[in-house]
Formats: sequence, structure tokens, C-alpha cells
Amino acid sequence: MPSARFSLIATLALAACAQMGGSSAPAGGGMAAKTAEGIPLGATGPHPVRALPDRPRFGQPVSEADLAAWNIDVRTSDGQGLPAGQGSVAEGQKVYAAKCIACHGADAKGGAVYGTMVGGIGSFTTNARVLTPGSMYPYAPILFDYIRRSMPMDRPQTLTANEVYAVSAYILNLNGLVPGDAVMDAASMPKVQMPNRNGFMVDDRPDAKAVRCMTDCK
Repeated sequence: MPSARFSLIATLALAACAQMGGSSAPAGGGMAAKTAEGIPLGATGPHPVRALPDRPRFGQPVSEADLAAWNIDVRTSDGQGLPAGQGSVAEGQKVYAAKCIACHGADAKGGAVYGTMVGGIGSFTTNARVLTPGSMYPYAPILFDYIRRSMPMDRPQTLTANEVYAVSAYILNLNGLVPGDAVMDAASMPKVQMPNRNGFMVDDRPDAKAVRCMTDCK
């Protein structure tokens, strides 16, 4: 009986193999499995492999001209990076009325979206600080940099350099920091003495300083 049972199992195994690897078997010695109803389940066997490139393809080098449109940062302590152009207080009042007043209100005293941008000078030494460009910024070019990057809120970076200089001149004048006939440009703006220039301290904690490593880095 054991030998008969073994013969039956072997016969069934051979029949199954014949059903799976019959005439439908793929070329190259692969196996095409099927269900009891004869539906193919897939195939295995050799398949072509796409050759890898001889080197990674990371794009193309970026030139200084390509970066020019993105390189708009200003070193606010001395104005390095300020663009060519100029704008007067009177011109800034017109630009402000056309593109800024809806959010900042008349005379930059606060509107529907933002609070005042005027006054508060000297308040940073008290517990009732009023945050305005005149009371907070240590350097005037910060005002130019912020306006150029972020304003108007619904169309940032659409103002020309002349318009940004003009609006900056107007806001500085409203804060009493430049006269009514002032003209702001890359030379005059860094010279504006901001009241809070000495109101900041350098963070010299060891964990706030990093030294760039270029060779033998660990």
C-alpha cells in the first residue's frame, strides 16, 4: 500500500507539472503557471536589463546670470546688495496710496490687515513696546529688503526698485527719521541713523556659532 500511495502522488505531481509547463511555457526555459481554468498567472524567466548611464545625470551647471534673479539679499548693516535706483518721499506717498494703503491704512497708522508702522520710538526700553520700522529696525536697509521681498501682500516682488526706495523714504519720513525732501538710494539709505541701532546684542553662545569645514571634516 505505501508504494501504491507513493506512485499516486508522483503521478499527480507529474500531471501538474505537465499542465503548468506545456506548450504555453515561455521560451528560454521559463514557467507559465495557470489556474485550474487555464488562466495564466504570470511567467518567470530571463528578461532584458536596461543599461545604466556611465555617470549620474544631475542637470547642467548654474551660471551667475541664472542666479541673478534670485540673488536679491541685502546686507543690511551697510547696504551691500542694494540695487540701482532711487525714490523720494513725495514719490513714495503716491506709491503708498496706490499699493499699500488698503492694508496699512492712511499715513501708515494701521489698517484692515496690519498695525501701525509709525511711532513707538524708544518703546523698546519699556514694557509697552510698539513694533514699527522706526522703533525696531537697527538699520534702514532692512526696510527696503522686507518691502521688496514681501509687499504688496497679494503681489510680492512686483514693485520696482524705484518704488521700493520711494516707499521706504516715505515710511522713514513718517517716523521722523528723514526730512520731507529726502531721496533714498543705495548710498543714502545705509546712512540713515535708526534709533534702535544699538538695541541688539550679539548672540555669541557656542551653540549659535558654526564654522564651515571644507577639508578633513569629522
